[in-house]
Amino acid sequence: MSSTTDASPNPTGAAAGRPRSGGSPAGGKGAKPARRGKPGGRDLAAALPWITPALILIFGVVLFPAVVMFYNSTRDISLSGLDKGSVGFDNYVEVFQFPYFWPIFFRTIVWVVVVVAFTVVISLGLAQILNKAFPGRQLVRLVVIIPWAASVVMTTMVVYYGLEPYFGIINKFLVDIGLVDTPEGYGWTKNPTTAFMWSIIVAIFVSLPFTTYTILAGLATVPGDTLEAAKMDGAGSVRTYFTIVLPQLRGALSVAVLINIINVFNSLPILRVMTGSIPGYDADTIMTMIFKYIQNQHKVDVASALSVVAFVIVIVIVAVYVKVVKPMKEV
Repeated sequence: MSSTTDASPNPTGAAAGRPRSGGSPAGGKGAKPARRGKPGGRDLAAALPWITPALILIFGVVLFPAVVMFYNSTRDISLSGLDKGSVGFDNYVEVFQFPYFWPIFFRTIVWVVVVVAFTVVISLGLAQILNKAFPGRQLVRLVVIIPWAASVVMTTMVVYYGLEPYFGIINKFLVDIGLVDTPEGYGWTKNPTTAFMWSIIVAIFVSLPFTTYTILAGLATVPGDTLEAAKMDGAGSVRTYFTIVLPQLRGALSVAVLINIINVFNSLPILRVMTGSIPGYDADTIMTMIFKYIQNQHKVDVASALSVVAFVIVIVIVAVYVKVVKPMKEV
């Protein structure tokens, strides 16, 4: 009996001990499924008609001017625009040896940090108000977008002439509320410090619409059931905002701050209008300094070198910001 039992077949053991012939799964035909290959030349050729206009635009508006700018920064260009040959990095040496370069550099950092910080803080409050339901909300939202739709130069000119000592409406208002003693007022646009201060105010004003609407879009993605759950748990409005709403705005805030940093750093019209009549360099940023090199001194080569420096500064700031904040990271 024992020998018969030992000799009995064991289908399970055979199946476990020996692989099936051909190694194919049961019911298969013995062939492995073909893997999908990487996109080849045919796919690229099919996509070219769609991406070519964008590539031409990128090359013509971004890459080509950047290459020309760097090339000009290494040349000796006369006042009449004649290229006298290469000078290596002498133009960069002139930029960094300029006595006012470092004060202008630090003033540029102050300009960017103050404008972006106040813009974001004020926009958070505006977006929270505009996200509530109240009569006339659509009209108020349209009014908020006006500074963005209007010309920056036009808005700055209104403020500039409003600050005029004798007939400026803003200056008259400051006299009426007691901030200024006499109707002649204070030479707001004649003093470097006050002109720079008012430039910051105008820059914040024209930056608010974009930032507010970006945050409004972020508020629309906050789940309503999460807010209701927090309210049922006894969380107050302040605690709900800082623990639930604000973390949900991380993506919108990150993108808004990044775009504002780039725009404010490269802003020229506001400072040009508000501080353009002030002699010297006490109210300049890097952008206005580039403008003065070209417009006043006709030094295209040195202006190109300073433009390259500004471009590198922006790239470094953006790279550090993206590395630290990770604006595209999912929450």
